[in-house]
Amino acid sequence: QKVIYNMREHLFKHISYLNLKYFDSNPVGRLVTRITNDLTNINEMYTSVLLTLVKDSLLLVGILTIMLKIDRKLTLVSLLTFPLVVLATYLFRRNIRPIQRKLKLRLAIINAKLSEFISGMNIIQIFAVEDKFLKNFQESNDSYLSATLEDIRVYGVFRPAMNLIYSFGLIVLLLYGSAQVMNYTIQLGVLIAFTRYIKQFYQPIFDFSEKFNIMQSAMASAERMYLIEQTDNPIKNAAPAKDIKKIKGEICFKNVWFAYQAEDYVLKDVSFEIKAGETVAIVGHTGSGKTTITNLISRFYDINRGQITIDGIDIQQLDKKQLRRHIGMVLQDVYLFSDSIKENIRLYDSKISDKRVIEAAQYVNAKPFIEALDGQFNYVLKERGAEFSVGQRQLLSFARALAYNPSILILDEATSSIDSETEMLIQDAIVKLAKKRTSIVIAHRLSTIVNADKIIVINNGRICEIGKHDELIKNRGLYYDLYRLQYSDALDDTLPAD
Repeated sequence: QKVIYNMREHLFKHISYLNLKYFDSNPVGRLVTRITNDLTNINEMYTSVLLTLVKDSLLLVGILTIMLKIDRKLTLVSLLTFPLVVLATYLFRRNIRPIQRKLKLRLAIINAKLSEFISGMNIIQIFAVEDKFLKNFQESNDSYLSATLEDIRVYGVFRPAMNLIYSFGLIVLLLYGSAQVMNYTIQLGVLIAFTRYIKQFYQPIFDFSEKFNIMQSAMASAERMYLIEQTDNPIKNAAPAKDIKKIKGEICFKNVWFAYQAEDYVLKDVSFEIKAGETVAIVGHTGSGKTTITNLISRFYDINRGQITIDGIDIQQLDKKQLRRHIGMVLQDVYLFSDSIKENIRLYDSKISDKRVIEAAQYVNAKPFIEALDGQFNYVLKERGAEFSVGQRQLLSFARALAYNPSILILDEATSSIDSETEMLIQDAIVKLAKKRTSIVIAHRLSTIVNADKIIVINNGRICEIGKHDELIKNRGLYYDLYRLQYSDALDDTLPAD
């Protein structure tokens, strides 16, 4: 159990340090299968196979030694069919291993779909498409069933084959032994003893054949775990990485090109500068590359070309963990864990005291609704904080960011999908958080960023405008078009007629 415990812990640690690109292409259910089901298979191999294998091996050696001492020729005759055992085992292993791999993959697909479908059950029920998703799940389940039946069929041939080889070996022994007894070469008692010994000799082989399927399943699981273990994080620290205790928050993009896939560039020759303490907004159409910029600042991905610096230092020269400790991020889709509010704010960091947690919550206007809960800051959330409104989850996310006291604050659609009253609380929290910090705000609701020190307008991965709100409105470029779509009446009142 200690071995499995260490393997599980090591695997989770390795996964937790992989870059985000890995999680973009590997569903949660598949990774959960690796850590749970596959480790269970390996545990079964250790408990059911390895210990039995040692015992059976010693038994085989003991029986073989006794048989050789009694009669060498009769022993060789008894072992004439043993090469067939080796051949049958080889053929079984060659056929069963691909099936076991297929089983693991299809089980992972089932787990991934279960995770996805259950998480999206509200959407499934709203559109009344339960039967459609059931059909989709049944297809995956049928696929897994067919692989399981294939596994059973192969094993169903292997086990009787071992019995057949034993029976054939016993017949050969009896025919040869009977002739030797008739010729008075050996005594009848010796032949009877050998029939008992050959049965005892094959018994461990029978036991092993029953465990062999478990072993092959465990080997397939080990292969898949090994693939994860061999997956390297391409985003590496420089050797040696520069140590940063404190940063001012100056950010500079210099001719940055970035693509998630091959040459399909999301950002194209992007250059801009953000001074320490500035509040800068990034706006643009959906898919223009706004969130990508913030992900690159946190170095979740490495750029293809160009340079990104913080306080004049290339971020690729900085320690990733230290860099991210200086960056606070509030996302549109807030992720909360099934633990207390207190731990959701400090994320299990014991350096952040309870007092600091409470102060952070109070500062961002989250304390009133927390104190109304049973247990207050010790209240344990349901999965992903499902009992809270979008605005309440957002306030907790602000408290989390403040508790870590970042030098750079990133707000990615932090005020979308909330009511007006909660938006007032969040806007107040944003003003408080942005004080003495470099703040980057991504927003579709342009009314929330009119007071930004600088607005960067991005379109199709390229920067097309940079300036303050009033300047960009007067320029009548893309920002003007975006603002007009949302607030045409306000523009009619403020702009002079052409």
